[in-house]
This record gives sequence, C-alpha cells and structure tokens, in this order.
Amino acid sequence: MTLDPAVVWLTIFVLSVFVGVEVISKVSSTLHTPLMSGANAIHGIILLGAVLVTGTADSGLALVVGLVAVVLASVNVVGGFVVTDRMLRMFQRRKPAKGQPAGSDGAGR
Repeated sequence: MTLDPAVVWLTIFVLSVFVGVEVISKVSSTLHTPLMSGANAIHGIILLGAVLVTGTADSGLALVVGLVAVVLASVNVVGGFVVTDRMLRMFQRRKPAKGQPAGSDGAGR
C-alpha cells in the first residue's frame, strides 16, 4: 500500500500547524520579541530557499509561484523586523526633556 505524496505532505503540514500553535501558546509574553527575531531569521532562510527554487524553475507556473513566494517571504521578513524594532523601542527608557529633572513627567505634580 502506497500513500499519495499529497496526503503525506498535507499530514505533515497539519501536524506542524498543531505543533506551532502549541509552542507559541506556551511562550510567555516577555519572550515574544526574541521569538519574533528568531522567526525573522528563519524567514530569511525561507526567502533564500524561495530564490534558489525560483532560479531553477523550468515552467511558467513554477516561476510564477516562486515569484509569489519570494515577494511574500520578503514582506514577511521586512514586516517582522519592523514590528520587532517597534516593540524594542517600547521597552527603552525615555530621556527627560531639557530643563526637567529625571523622573519628572512634566505634569506639574
């Protein structure tokens, strides 16, 4: 009995979705930013793979699918780093404005 390769790939995809959801749901909120940075690095590898596969495409359909994959992977990498940078800025301390002592919020209290 031989399994259809499409069924095998679909099974692997569904199992990976379940594993991914379980892993992400167990991560504390303080580790989300480092996890996102690691995920961005992995997406960079996916982008490289998409470029390599698209470069060796021998049919028009494979070339179009590869180009879509390259565009989506690029958007994902850039967007991920932008969001990570924005989140890291949220954790930086603000410098006091000139003329105000440190620790004063300027509310006049």
